[in-house]
Amino acid sequence: MKPQSPEQGATSTELSSNALGVGGIVFLVLAAVAPLTGIIVIATLGIALGNGGGMPGAFIIATLILLLFAVGYAQMAKKLVSAGGFYAVVVKGLGRPMGLVAGNIALLGYNCFVAGAIGTSGFFTATVIKELTGLDLPWFVWSLISVVLIFLLTRRGIDFSAKVLGVCLVLEVSILLILDFNILFTHGFSFEALMPHAVFSGSLGLALLFAANCFVGFEATGLFSEEARDPHRTIPKATYIAILFIGAFAAFTTWAIVSALGVAQAQETAIEHLPTGDLVFMLSTQYLGDTLTKVMMVLLLVSLFAALLALHNSAARYIYSYGRVGVFPKVLSRTRSSNGSPQNASAAQLVFGTVVAGIYYVAGLDPITALTASMTGFGTLGILALQMLAAVAVVVHFRRNRDTRLWKTLVAPGLGALGLALIVLLAILNFTTLAGSDSPIIGALPWLLVIAVVAGLATAQWLKSRRPAVYKDLLSDMEHYDKVHHELSDATLTTKDSAINESSGPSQP
Repeated sequence: MKPQSPEQGATSTELSSNALGVGGIVFLVLAAVAPLTGIIVIATLGIALGNGGGMPGAFIIATLILLLFAVGYAQMAKKLVSAGGFYAVVVKGLGRPMGLVAGNIALLGYNCFVAGAIGTSGFFTATVIKELTGLDLPWFVWSLISVVLIFLLTRRGIDFSAKVLGVCLVLEVSILLILDFNILFTHGFSFEALMPHAVFSGSLGLALLFAANCFVGFEATGLFSEEARDPHRTIPKATYIAILFIGAFAAFTTWAIVSALGVAQAQETAIEHLPTGDLVFMLSTQYLGDTLTKVMMVLLLVSLFAALLALHNSAARYIYSYGRVGVFPKVLSRTRSSNGSPQNASAAQLVFGTVVAGIYYVAGLDPITALTASMTGFGTLGILALQMLAAVAVVVHFRRNRDTRLWKTLVAPGLGALGLALIVLLAILNFTTLAGSDSPIIGALPWLLVIAVVAGLATAQWLKSRRPAVYKDLLSDMEHYDKVHHELSDATLTTKDSAINESSGPSQP
């Protein structure tokens, strides 16, 4: 039986303790990254609009930046357990007002991302199902089916979601690895793609922006810390594994793609396939044949559904965290007593995403050029900004406490913060390219970040003067749950030690 915190059965506001190991958390965050979708959509955009055949190098650079950030974040994760994820990190490092700014950015980013993912999943499902079976249903019907399935899965608990996402992840990664190795065994990979003249060609800035986009989702490791076994060790390990896997897999697969196209010709060919978005499917047909290409199309739907489920889990935990401390109504912190699923936050999140997608559908707007462009575009920017704030918070927290480990708490996370700040700046300056739309309305969406900052600071001031208990609880809440997990870890170790002593029998003189 899984250990629970003392209040779980009585209050029904506790998440399930000790439900996830390193593997479960890695599956949850990698599913949000959606490797197959990332390669088919984002990596090919990087090849076309960024540095062409040098795109594998952009993934390597992005990986190094995020690993530098992870060095400091791992030290913070050993001190902090909270379902608030990066919002909690910013509260700890930069104080409650900036914590509320980060929380608002997280809520906007993740909830917009989910709304966009609902439209993306519905559109591609309708398209692929029609092509393979002839069944022609409106995209919003498939979106609604996805939302219902997501809700039913999340009610089963986070450990069940991790198992489902693990299967989805293995399937989508496998089909791409089959393509990669077919290219490798056919004519090998071109090392020209890793040479400086290729990596620094074209627009390296845009290439880095799209590469960083493929990592969006890794930051969710901390969101599951209250549900993790031994979170002070599990979360750092899961974070490193997620970043390394995403970086290595994306760089390797992109290397295969540009080698198959020819490094010098990769950008021109990718631009030709931009209107149809079928660059990877074209290569799949050439190297794997028609049958496996159709399998890849189906697995794209699996990838999109897995991403929607994983992103929803993350968004729901930010809503839950705000509800638990009293920033949102307390009812949003209610969980299922049987498995700790944040059912009310989950329902609220899905209602929001479905309503937003429904408005676009009723208005007759295109699900890709309008819904996905606006919601996923801003969601990406919001999460990148959240990562940057967390990186700064890590540095400030350890400097305030005069930590003597300069590499782990200053140099590495400081360099990571600078790299992330550069990527956020690139995202703002090139937002229409990131979103894939020239609409002036979509181009103005980054101003929502300013609104989130102002609203966060204003909320902090209002809480401090009108609801001081809630303002105080922004910090004490995470300290309480960190203490609970320390006690659970100590109890587990004590139980293991007792079992070892009993099994070894009386000590010999």
